[in-house]
Amino acid sequence: MNNFIYNEFKPPFWLTNPHLQSILPKFFAPKTPTYRRIVKKDSLAESDIAYDFYDAHPVASSTSEILEQTPLIVLFHGMEGSSDSHYARALAHQMHAQGWHFVVAHFRSCGGIPASGRVFYNAGDTAEVHHTLQTLAQNYSNIYAVGVSLGGNALAKYMGEYGDKALCLGAAVISAPVDMSSAAITMHSFLSHRIYTPYLLNPIIKKALANEISAEEIASIKAVNRISDFDDIFTAPRHGYRSNNDYYYSSSALPHLRNVTRPLLLISAKDDPFIGFTATANDVSDSVTIIETAHGGHIGYLRYRSDKDKSPHLYKKSRFDINWVPETVSAYFNYIGVASIK
Repeated sequence: MNNFIYNEFKPPFWLTNPHLQSILPKFFAPKTPTYRRIVKKDSLAESDIAYDFYDAHPVASSTSEILEQTPLIVLFHGMEGSSDSHYARALAHQMHAQGWHFVVAHFRSCGGIPASGRVFYNAGDTAEVHHTLQTLAQNYSNIYAVGVSLGGNALAKYMGEYGDKALCLGAAVISAPVDMSSAAITMHSFLSHRIYTPYLLNPIIKKALANEISAEEIASIKAVNRISDFDDIFTAPRHGYRSNNDYYYSSSALPHLRNVTRPLLLISAKDDPFIGFTATANDVSDSVTIIETAHGGHIGYLRYRSDKDKSPHLYKKSRFDINWVPETVSAYFNYIGVASIK
């Protein structure tokens, strides 16, 4: 799958800083679509999961025996993400413009619905990914998937583990920490720790403290100031791993990418301050296409449009946009043969 042609990401020199690329995009996201929410149980039948749909057109009821033929693009979001995340909004509008259905399948405890069971979500939970796709396959016949950051690692691992049994016909993964151990080390660097850790860690600590946990767990969780410490104290034991090291080793998608049989696109930036080691051509099967850009940060890819190339229809309010990833993903899905049925 190496003949895929796409437009290169080339920001102006003053917009190449990876931290600007990682932080600014949320300020230039398109408006949140009017989603149609359906709530289903998770794979353990413990917690409610929110599915937020942005329909290309009205779909048949869930009781219909006729499957919807228009392609459905499902998004597996990043850590503490939701259908309101900047990348979710941008992808929703792009996929809708293609004539495809779009849905954000939230992980446990996300999307405004607290987790009811003992487990939350983790980067290697491919059983939950498969359950999500099984749930959607009850109504949709042509499913494609996008994974971002933590959700991207889970999706990429799923594609390798399940091979021909994967329920999505193709997938695209953006800014995924496919080697979780090196990603944890990267997050320990001074800037990443100071800038991003509080933003990511504080919400999930709040959720953990609201769960049924022991006084010892509460004291330990309140004392952590690194994501890896939280993973060691909470994520790993809650999800059946021996330690954070065991969690990172067992959950990483990288060892499974050689077994991918369905089309998979991996997009990452060399300056990403989160993700550590990335996959190379020797790490993946022939079904995998790798795009590694020089710039883009973490789920960034913020562009600046001059008067010359600025579209008056799409960009009336700002010269900036975050549509490079959605445009590249939709181009890839078109390349592998997704049909637009309007």
